[in-house]
Parts: sequence; C-alpha cells; structure tokens
Amino acid sequence: MPVALFLAIAASLGIHAAALFGVDIDLSTEPESPPLVAELKPMPKSQPLVAPLKKPEKQVRVAAKPPRRKPPAPASAAPLPGTPTMPPEAEVAAPVESTPSAEAQTDAKTIVESRLPEHGRIRFRVDRGDMNFEIGVSEHDWEIADGHYRLFSAIETTGLVRMFKAYRIEMESRGLMTAQGFRPESFVIRRNGKETDEKATFDWDGMKVRVGDQAEQPLDQGAQDLLSFNYQLGFLPYPEAGGSLSIATGRKYGIYQLEVLGDEEIVVPAGTLRTLHLRAPGVNTTELWLAYEYLMLPVKIRHVDKKGDSLVQVATKIEVSPN
Repeated sequence: MPVALFLAIAASLGIHAAALFGVDIDLSTEPESPPLVAELKPMPKSQPLVAPLKKPEKQVRVAAKPPRRKPPAPASAAPLPGTPTMPPEAEVAAPVESTPSAEAQTDAKTIVESRLPEHGRIRFRVDRGDMNFEIGVSEHDWEIADGHYRLFSAIETTGLVRMFKAYRIEMESRGLMTAQGFRPESFVIRRNGKETDEKATFDWDGMKVRVGDQAEQPLDQGAQDLLSFNYQLGFLPYPEAGGSLSIATGRKYGIYQLEVLGDEEIVVPAGTLRTLHLRAPGVNTTELWLAYEYLMLPVKIRHVDKKGDSLVQVATKIEVSPN
C-alpha cells in the first residue's frame, strides 16, 4: 500500500474516532413506550469467573445479606428481534435466586451490596464497526461505600489513530445507592482533560434536574445520567421486559426508550457470554449487551451515529473486589 494512501486512511480513522467518541444519545422525542413482551429466561446456575481486585481500604460491611431474587419463569417469545466458558480466574457470588422480603427492600445498602461488589472495573477494546479494527481503549470503574457510589469511565484513541488524533473523554457520575439502584446527584464530561459544559445536577428533594447551563426541568423518579444508566439496567426488576428510562446526557434530558432484542451468545475478548441484548433507537442509536454471568453488567456497547458509523466497545477483562 502506498505510504500516502496509508497515512490518509489512518488520518481518516482518527477523524472518525474523534467524531464517534463524541456521539450523544438523541432524546428529541418522548413517545410513550409501547408494550413490550420478551422471553424471560432464568439466570444460569453456574458461578462466573473474574479476576479479583484488592479490596479498597475502606470497607462497607453488613450483618446479613437479603434473600436472593429468583428470575421470572419463561414467558411467551418477544415480537421484537434476539453456558458460557470463561478463563479460570477467581469466583464471584452466584446469581441471585429469590425475591427479597419487604424488610430487605427497605435496606438500600444491603440490597446494593448483594447486587454489586464494592469495587469493580471493566476494560474494553474500542473498535470502529464490528470488524475488530481497534482505534482505542476504554475503562469503567465503580466504587460503593457508605451508601454512596462513584462511577468513572475513560475512553481514548490508541495506536496509529492516536498519532493523528489524540482524544480522551472522561465521564464521572456520583450519587447515592438506594433499593432501586443508582440515584445520581452529579454528572460531568471532560474532553482531553478539560471540563466542559456537558454536565447535569440532580435535586431529588425539589425533583428538579439542571443540564449544562439550561434552566431546571422537572425530574422523573428513577432518572439516570449517560454513564449510570449502563449499570442501572441491571437493577431493573425485569430488564427483559424493556421499557424506558429518563436520562440526562449532559446536553439534554428526556426519555430513553429500550427495545428488547432477546438473548444472544456473544464472543468478546473476555470470553463467550450469554447476554441480554437491548437497543435504544434514535438519531443516534445505542445498543447494550448485559451478561447474565456477570450480574447483568455491560460487556458490549455499540453507538451508531446518524451517518451510520459505529463505535463498538467489547469487554477484554472484568475485575471485581470480593465482598
């Protein structure tokens, strides 16, 4: 391949990477969510395998765990379109098996600690499209302590693409943990280390949300931000049924519709996983694959912009602290 053509392709990939890294979810319309019916399958019985992390210095302990939730019995197949082997590493707790009691549901900290470990990290390879052409890397980290959480993600270009377009985006979400999952209080996006006006603050007492420098808007119960919603899906009673979430992206606030595409077995660098495939259509479309063996954590994320270009994150490693 001529050197000039090679450099032109690399430069083009750098420009596309920068454009894709800045993709946003379009929430310009807020239709009512149509009834969705999905095939509900039980969680696998086998225990997943992940690499252990050292426990944070500050540990949150509880006297007892609540009973574990058992997934719903299989139902009729969804009208919408949709056990694995993992590398031998360290074990995490087996999937939940029974429904929590009313008393347990009122104990937010206990519910959260049974749902997610106190500390975890997911590493992703970032590809342009589904051709395994790496243009970057991404990492998601979370910490849970004393009823509060911090979610952090960083995505940046690598290799030849970085030579032509060095780009890094950070997102941070902070807030409280409740029996229903994440309750964000602040969200911010940084680009190449600089603060931006892409942010959101949540006032749950006054039920108001402010996005960027815009005026406050009414806040919906269960609302999330652009980062926390990826993990909130695993807290939904039955994510297999689809529905919608209210989301503040840092630029706008609105209704995020969820379509259920069904169960899929996918192959990612972290292993072969049985997942639930969800999609949020719009001008910019987001798709997520939640792994049953990994506490419904996202192991593949695809963003498709209005031109049809896609940015795909596939999990290469999942690490959690022991509870």
